[in-house]
Amino acid sequence: MGEVKEAIILLNMGGPNNLHEVEMFLKNMFNDPNILTMKSSLLRKFIGGMITLTRTESSQEIYRQLGGKSPIVGHTKNLVASLQEKLADENVTVDFVMRYTPPFAPEVIERLKEQQVEKIYLIPLYPQYSTTTTKSSLEDFEEAFHNSGMDAVLVEVKHYYENDLYNEAVIERIKEKMGDGVYTDFDIIFSAHGLPQKIVDAGDPYQRHVERHVELLKKKLQEHKMDFHQVHLAYQSKVGPMKWLEPSLEDALQRVRNRGVIIYPIAFTIDNSETDFELEIEYREIAEEMGFKAYRVCRCVNDSPKFVEALIEIYSKMKS
Repeated sequence: MGEVKEAIILLNMGGPNNLHEVEMFLKNMFNDPNILTMKSSLLRKFIGGMITLTRTESSQEIYRQLGGKSPIVGHTKNLVASLQEKLADENVTVDFVMRYTPPFAPEVIERLKEQQVEKIYLIPLYPQYSTTTTKSSLEDFEEAFHNSGMDAVLVEVKHYYENDLYNEAVIERIKEKMGDGVYTDFDIIFSAHGLPQKIVDAGDPYQRHVERHVELLKKKLQEHKMDFHQVHLAYQSKVGPMKWLEPSLEDALQRVRNRGVIIYPIAFTIDNSETDFELEIEYREIAEEMGFKAYRVCRCVNDSPKFVEALIEIYSKMKS
């Protein structure tokens, strides 16, 4: 018997590779039953179509300001390359699948079939579990896998916000952005992507995971003697009139002592339009209007060596 051929597949929501893909991205996202949760697929298609119609142009303008595409794909490719390099001596292929834009699951699964992969490890690039992200990505891959007729074993991880190496990677990013700044002059806000309250009320554990994650990171900050004035949690990216998780990032900024503030995007591992545009540009303007002396946004862990180490550890634990 030869060595089992394995693959690590990183799963993420995706983002437009060019301005033409913006409409596809929105259409696929708002046709996802984990995003628009109404039971009627016809109603979802109608509402999703209306959202896509009204948001495509403004979304294209956002991506135009980001260089005509989402940064998420480039960062993910770099992460895949770094992880593959570190696992060069292993009999394992590293690849990635996006939920709403290419590369889609069927295309990647065909490559895995050609390579005669026998065991697939699925690692969503979301540190906390949510039905809107983790569940959606895992289900999407599993459906395509079963439809393909591929004969391999699937192993998946649901979340890893408790992983110590991952949290060290987060701390490194905060240190990088602080530089030689005085920690006591700054408040830190861990900003998580928001969710409609009704999704949480229906049993989604995301809010609990995010709150636990903040508590773990508070302990890490203390261990590293990073004594911020105060530590906060807030939620960004609210759309529509319904109630979302609170406090909003804007409300949190209003409550924070307006000297210096540093933002860490706690729900993302990879930079995207919500970090590079919403946090870096839109909320910077809000903070400047509020009179903040300093406003800093941390990079996500992306392809940092510490995050690569964390993924290898997660993969090793999945194997055992």
